[in-house]
Amino acid sequence: MDSDSSTSWLTNSEKASSRNLSLEDEIHILRSKMERIFLEEKSFTSDIVIEISSLLDLKINEYMKTYPKKA
Repeated sequence: MDSDSSTSWLTNSEKASSRNLSLEDEIHILRSKMERIFLEEKSFTSDIVIEISSLLDLKINEYMKTYPKKA
């Protein structure tokens, strides 16, 4: 999947600035955006909510691999 099409809901400035964000910041931003769009769409099954949720899952998995919890 092409990165531009997978982030079609991002503005160009958000795409550019996301390159300079920490993984943790990206997760917080995606979660906030997903919550806001859910409130607008009033649906968990809206295409854009699902798209952001999927990306959020990927970022969380990436974070967990990068910063594993120490037992």
